[in-house]
Amino acid sequence: MQFSNLNRQEFVNKFKSEVFDVLVIGGGITGAGIALDAQTRGMKTALVEMQDFAAGTSSRSTKLVHGGLRYLKQFEVKMVAEVGKERAIVYENGPHVTTPEWMLLPIHKGGTFGRFSTSIGLRVYDFLAGVKKSEWRKMLSSHSTLAKEPLIKQAGLKGGGYYVEYRTDDARLTIEVMKAAVEKGVLACNYTKVSKLLYENGQVIGALIQDQLTGEMYQIHAKKIVNAAGPWVDQIREMDQSKKGKVLQLSKGVHLVIDQSRFPLKQAIYFDTPDKRMVFAIPRDGKTYVGTTDTFYNEDAVNPSMTESDRSYILNAIKYMFPEVKISEKDVESSWAGVRPLIYEEGKNASEISRKDEIWESNSGLITIAGGKLTGYRKMAETVVNLLAEKFKSEAGRSFKTCQTKYLPISGGDVGGSKQFPSFITKTVNKGLEIGLTKDEGEALVKIYGSNSNIVFELLNHHMSDAEKYQLPKVLFAKLLYAIEYEMVATPIDFFNRRTGAILFDIQTVKEWKKQVIAYLADRFHWSEQEKYKYLTSVDEALKAVVTPVDQPEPYQKAGNDN
Repeated sequence: MQFSNLNRQEFVNKFKSEVFDVLVIGGGITGAGIALDAQTRGMKTALVEMQDFAAGTSSRSTKLVHGGLRYLKQFEVKMVAEVGKERAIVYENGPHVTTPEWMLLPIHKGGTFGRFSTSIGLRVYDFLAGVKKSEWRKMLSSHSTLAKEPLIKQAGLKGGGYYVEYRTDDARLTIEVMKAAVEKGVLACNYTKVSKLLYENGQVIGALIQDQLTGEMYQIHAKKIVNAAGPWVDQIREMDQSKKGKVLQLSKGVHLVIDQSRFPLKQAIYFDTPDKRMVFAIPRDGKTYVGTTDTFYNEDAVNPSMTESDRSYILNAIKYMFPEVKISEKDVESSWAGVRPLIYEEGKNASEISRKDEIWESNSGLITIAGGKLTGYRKMAETVVNLLAEKFKSEAGRSFKTCQTKYLPISGGDVGGSKQFPSFITKTVNKGLEIGLTKDEGEALVKIYGSNSNIVFELLNHHMSDAEKYQLPKVLFAKLLYAIEYEMVATPIDFFNRRTGAILFDIQTVKEWKKQVIAYLADRFHWSEQEKYKYLTSVDEALKAVVTPVDQPEPYQKAGNDN
């Protein structure tokens, strides 16, 4: 059964009729990782997500698989070592969604980082994270620093640190992990909300589900329930009447996107601001994005918004470090805001709270995981599934394999590893040429879809007449076809945001082709005229939301830079 909402009723029927070993609540990167790990060890696994996959924190990060250099300053040595090593694993298992990115850390007189402390810090970082020799840190003179990026502030410049992080498409990384889980046998569905937990003799045995697209209510039964709902884990704990002790504290982060014609950054930068906070500026696909803020947040976690003060803070940070660029509000093409589910620590501001993950088990047997970082998703999953395996062994005498995911390519990642990916692209692009794509168009698709690109080309070849009928560009139509048939797209926003990132990094494409995309989706999913209008309105509202700040100002706690 293909991973498509065209088969939604079949998914629902299976949810109703089968009893699973594990039900995972939450379709972000953590839930996807747990589902993949559990299934590959032999546990029959289901996963439900109340929105689209990755719609929460997992599509709203700084889009870096990074080792958290700043945690050295907080002496979180174990975290730096663990997530630093995980970066390389995430990259090797999915080089089509993750790529090394040299990061420049300018050192200014009176700044957060001194030249000596930066050199020592980066050296320790290389050691702890097991960084390969070709990516060891370099210390640069002020002249070499400016040569890397001439736009940075020259006054007081003492030099720079130069080290490697990994840039990713966080939403696509999540989707590819989810697809890998489904390919291994996981039953997963988006827009599938837990409305109540089910119990027998005081133990949690499943969930009452409401289908968010059809309104249908049904039950899913499982021997173990894992709560990986990100910002909503405490709501699930409340259903379980086990929200006690440690609780979540949500922290909001905002990023701005500016066209390279206005902000021609050529080098990723990690820089400090006048108030000693740290911010990233990163070039991507003809744009430069800058962030993030870090403020406590108690509003709607589903639709966090950029405020005037968020935007002003980031614009002032740009003006401070890149004084010649002269960026203003009108240069902001789009933005995104996301919330991080942190574990509350009394007396600490948002950027000081640890990003460590924690696992709780309630009296009913509900297992909850919260906190953590995008980079450490696989290791977090391993820890949770180790616990599940122990439970199954002690309670039912069942044994399972050890963790299988360290060397397991995610969906699209079966390209022979990172070293072979360039030759894979060269070899595979010919199939795009055979169906009438240009070399650049074919390459673009292979870089996004990796080893799934052959399926993308085949789909496009079989439906080329539809591209003409709906007057859609071939590359965009190929992405749309694949998203419908293999990536569980249900709405235009799923496609324009989490499957393509267009609403963030190519907003003109959304404006230009939204009606044609909705027309094709409507015909495939049999939408009424009223539904088409509803979805068109939702796209227009999303386009407005990524540019227009909400009115209420928010006081700034100390800003950070975390995913």
